Amino acid sequence: MNTGAFEGFEGSYLGNREVLRPVSRLECKICWWVYDPALGDPVWQIEAGTAFADLPAHWRCPNCDGDAQQFMLLPEA
Repeated sequence: MNTGAFEGFEGSYLGNREVLRPVSRLECKICWWVYDPALGDPVWQIEAGTAFADLPAHWRCPNCDGDAQQFMLLPEA
């Protein structure tokens, strides 16, 4: 049974989009840039309201070019 719990290091989603919610914010583990779906990503022309799980496969961190699978899930506020 999948409880949505993380495996691996704390906060890492490791490409498992099933653990992400539409409002999940994620942080780049290289440069600490935060993807917030409420804001989107103007560099990649991602509209506000786009969930991290819905980003295109080629999307990378707009600040350091880090791979999306290396982002860490931030705790919900």
